[in-house]
Amino acid sequence: MKSTPGYRSSRVEDRRGSSGGGGLPGGAALKLGGASIPVILLVVLFTVLSGGGDDLGSVLDQVDGTTTRGQAVPEQSIDPAQDPEAEMVSFVSFVFDDVQATWDQVFADSGLDYAPSTLVLYRRGTQTAGCGFGQSAAGPFYCPADSKTYLDLSFFDQMRTQLGAGGDFAQAYVIAHEVGHHVQNQLGVSSEVRQRQQANPSQANDLSVSLELQADCFAGVWGWSALEEGLVESGDLEEAMEAAEAIGDDSLQGANANPETFTHGTSAQRQQWFMAGYDSGDPNDCNTFG
Repeated sequence: MKSTPGYRSSRVEDRRGSSGGGGLPGGAALKLGGASIPVILLVVLFTVLSGGGDDLGSVLDQVDGTTTRGQAVPEQSIDPAQDPEAEMVSFVSFVFDDVQATWDQVFADSGLDYAPSTLVLYRRGTQTAGCGFGQSAAGPFYCPADSKTYLDLSFFDQMRTQLGAGGDFAQAYVIAHEVGHHVQNQLGVSSEVRQRQQANPSQANDLSVSLELQADCFAGVWGWSALEEGLVESGDLEEAMEAAEAIGDDSLQGANANPETFTHGTSAQRQQWFMAGYDSGDPNDCNTFG
């Protein structure tokens, strides 16, 4: 994937060291051809409310990958000139801003205001404002309480070495997925799903899966815009598909996979919904609750 070397985002909060984030403003807005956000919102909420729900209160903790146990890891100063992750920080900054520029344009085309998320980079563990203590073992996560996206960059090494899902576009897919949760939070989808899960615990996992698959589809919507902007290179889509396959519930659970415990969707489902957004670039094609 093409990006801007040395890019730094003002929306990245760097907790890996004591100096904090900082940098340049976000990237240019991307055009998505007037997709209608209110339509998705109405369709999604109607489907959730009319289809009966389940308990989402505890499930969102799983969805967002947070935990309430743990202790903060003391921060250590990082000299940017000697930062071994400098290139990765630049890449994730660029992608994060580019994904948000996409949604800012989509919201604007629909007459809505998009309030951007902040990307928090940390090591091993960090405290959130409302989602407990986040740990690297849980993977990247989004906290709806503080509207921040949390990422330990070591997760990308784990994707490559343990899951066999390497490549920069695979990493971009993960970032775009988490921003997808921010979009859901902005639209009120997450809170509506939470209410339905609390009302009907028997459907909690199914609703969680639908929420995650919609975030995959939203990631695909950004992928389409990146393709239109000429950012996507040969082999990038294959990297995203390999990542979606590697992090499917059935793949992660292996031979003892139990569909009743799935919370994120199967590999095939995650690939299908990413492609639904990628093929059209239209968020209206992301009604995973139907």
